[in-house]
Amino acid sequence: MAYTVSLKGNENPKLVIVGCGGTGSLVAEGLCRLLINSNLTLMLVDFDRVEPHNLLRQNFFAGEVGKFKSQALAERLSRQYGRKIGYSVMPYERDMFDEPMGAGMYHKAMSLIIIGCVDTAEARRSIAESMNANFNNWWLDAGNGHHSGQVLLGNTMDIGHLKEAFDSITHTVSKLPLPSLQLPALLIPQVEKTVPRDCAEAIDDDEQTPTINQAMAMLVVDFLYRLLTGRLTNMGAYIDLDAGTLQTVPATPATVARMCGLKIKEMMTNKCGMGARYHL
Repeated sequence: MAYTVSLKGNENPKLVIVGCGGTGSLVAEGLCRLLINSNLTLMLVDFDRVEPHNLLRQNFFAGEVGKFKSQALAERLSRQYGRKIGYSVMPYERDMFDEPMGAGMYHKAMSLIIIGCVDTAEARRSIAESMNANFNNWWLDAGNGHHSGQVLLGNTMDIGHLKEAFDSITHTVSKLPLPSLQLPALLIPQVEKTVPRDCAEAIDDDEQTPTINQAMAMLVVDFLYRLLTGRLTNMGAYIDLDAGTLQTVPATPATVARMCGLKIKEMMTNKCGMGARYHL
């Protein structure tokens, strides 16, 4: 039985793209097209600058060399699509979107969809640490290697919070494990190279195929389209361009139970014949 991922209580989220390189720069434009006639807020976060070799594979142009990637994209896409696009040229931090309450106090940011297009464990750890326990914030993570990659969606880092996440009457699910719980290797640092390289340089050295970022961006935008329109029934997807395969991970009680070591009945909201009203 298919379950649809529910954004109940988060119908007007802010969309935040963290990382505007090979995948993120393409996702940004894809989202602008997707959000035509929509008033949803779009934010871009990246502290890297556009370099000449980025022009080969990333969504930048010669006149933007030297600018911050997030700034260059926000300014150009804002003009092109006639919408306001916010940006930050600082590294993503766990409290970046906290809202000031005065007297030096801050309120945790609500209703965010963080779209992670980063390639380091440190950056993903910052995103994971920024997720709070109100379940209104979601993290959609995209990562890839030479010719394959994955997209994973979740909103809680606590396995205990997955109890009663699935509603058997509406066939919806409101809580899913964070990408870092689905794939713990995301937070394990890779062996450092002598000289750090971005996606464009990796392609030049045959560490990435020239089309993997476009494939990943398409997958991310499709996930967001289905999520925002109430049609998403998957919590993850794995793509392999060499094999020509796309394997989806359905958002079902059985899938989450196997992944997190829970019992299916623990994750159901309506556990008795009389319905949720009488559930204890």
